[in-house]
Amino acid sequence: MTLNKQTILIIEDEADIVLGLTDAFTFEGYNVESASTGEIGVKMAEELFPDLIILDLMLPGINGYQVCKEIRKNDNGTPILILSARSQENDIIRGLEAGADDYVTKPFSIGELLARVRAIFRRLMTAKDRSSSKIITVGTCQINLDTYAAINGDITTDLGFYASAILQVLDERRGEPVSRDEILDAVWGLDANPTNRTIDNFILKLRRTIEKNPAHPKYILTVYGQGYKLID
Repeated sequence: MTLNKQTILIIEDEADIVLGLTDAFTFEGYNVESASTGEIGVKMAEELFPDLIILDLMLPGINGYQVCKEIRKNDNGTPILILSARSQENDIIRGLEAGADDYVTKPFSIGELLARVRAIFRRLMTAKDRSSSKIITVGTCQINLDTYAAINGDITTDLGFYASAILQVLDERRGEPVSRDEILDAVWGLDANPTNRTIDNFILKLRRTIEKNPAHPKYILTVYGQGYKLID
């Protein structure tokens, strides 16, 4: 492994995709490792401590959802980006619930994927600069922005990188409506090209973790025609 370079672990069984991603990320200055099965991917994640994991869902052996859960048993901090042909909303929600931080569907643009990766690393650096072990309290739930852990009673949930970042943006303007475009810019950056639907999926994950009744939220409110608002 090359020192002083951020390492990306690709867990993907399609050789052409691995080759293309390896070339693109290497050109951008990243160190790249790859695994062709879920089992090998979990082992490499434990041994390499990568800075980012790109994960396919349809893998030989254990699938990507299981890989994500296995990695999250011991590692809440490494961002996981799912790259999958499964584009239905329930697939995306399932991936986020398993512990993924972002979800990009195939076919995909290399440019968009690189922008998403840059956004992840940029957000990580911002979080390190702020590094104050900040705890956000919402109702009965406490969220640690360093570990992405949400503790609600005796239940601990890994919110992941992006859900925690969105919550931080809402908390910084607690009581005020925050538009989806403002959230996209603050969390991903304008060049990463996620959609409003991406935000809605992460809001759903936050509500499932924080709210007693996610269908009738008390703390994370939708402001129709504008965005979302976090209230006490």
